[in-house]
Amino acid sequence: MTTGIGVRGAGTDSPYALTHLDALESEAVHIFREVAGEFERPVILFSGGKDSIVMLHLALKAFAPAAIPFSLLHVDTGHNFPEVIEYRDRVVRRHGLRLHVASVQDYIDRGVLRERPDGTRNPLQTVPLTEAIQQHRFDAVFGGGRRDEEKARAKERVFSLRDEFSQWDPRRQRPELWQLYNGRHAPGEHVRVFPLSNWTELDVWQYIQRERIELPEIYFAHEREVFARSGMWLTAGDWGGPKEGETPQKRLIRYRTVGDMSCTGAVDSDATTLDAVIAEIAASRLTERGATRADDKLSEAAMEDRKREGYF
Repeated sequence: MTTGIGVRGAGTDSPYALTHLDALESEAVHIFREVAGEFERPVILFSGGKDSIVMLHLALKAFAPAAIPFSLLHVDTGHNFPEVIEYRDRVVRRHGLRLHVASVQDYIDRGVLRERPDGTRNPLQTVPLTEAIQQHRFDAVFGGGRRDEEKARAKERVFSLRDEFSQWDPRRQRPELWQLYNGRHAPGEHVRVFPLSNWTELDVWQYIQRERIELPEIYFAHEREVFARSGMWLTAGDWGGPKEGETPQKRLIRYRTVGDMSCTGAVDSDATTLDAVIAEIAASRLTERGATRADDKLSEAAMEDRKREGYF
């Protein structure tokens, strides 16, 4: 594990100063170990997206050489990018991890959920997520949310208490002075935990580069058939796109974030290397969700409404 000992920090002559990535890594490792000591049944949300990949990498570091004492949970919309699902399963096999999958399609087939007219399934994830938490009695759920992503997520503490219905109440947020985290919760309640809260998108990419973390190729520029909708390039697929008048075309694109294919947009890019991606992110003035996630544009408070219902 990287400890920062002997590593010079930027702008200092001290041989013991931590770089900003060392400091972020140290904080995240501390959070993972704190949860392991406080809770009985934690779980890591793992989708195969870059934030959950970095989160898993940090968890592996936190407990090395032992195995991580948590299982993984993925809420599968059924409209995920095939490259990401293949990566998810490969990582699970490589590290001998246990993966729970909560399937949105199962809930649709049983009539519990109904397909939306726009084909978007991201808003349908809340019920499978909350029921999986209840079924497996998870008392701490790690998520890869970062405060720079979206204004509702900027309100989160590292430890976010959820009630017995998995609902979020900002008035119940607790102070977290001096990295002291309060995991107390009543029976039936649980805590959502965000080890990457203080990271930015650029931090994530710089850490991926430093640690040489493998990612799905979808994050790098590649030629793909897409079509335009609501100012975004969406991948054509059997989820419901393109519609009449939406002409597919091949473009050189990459994805800044990955999720449901029906609401995750690509960006035009020729960034095929980590250096090129980092340069692109450093020059961007839009957050990844603001630029590429249609589900966050349904209303001004779309994410906050979903958080109150039990989503992340």
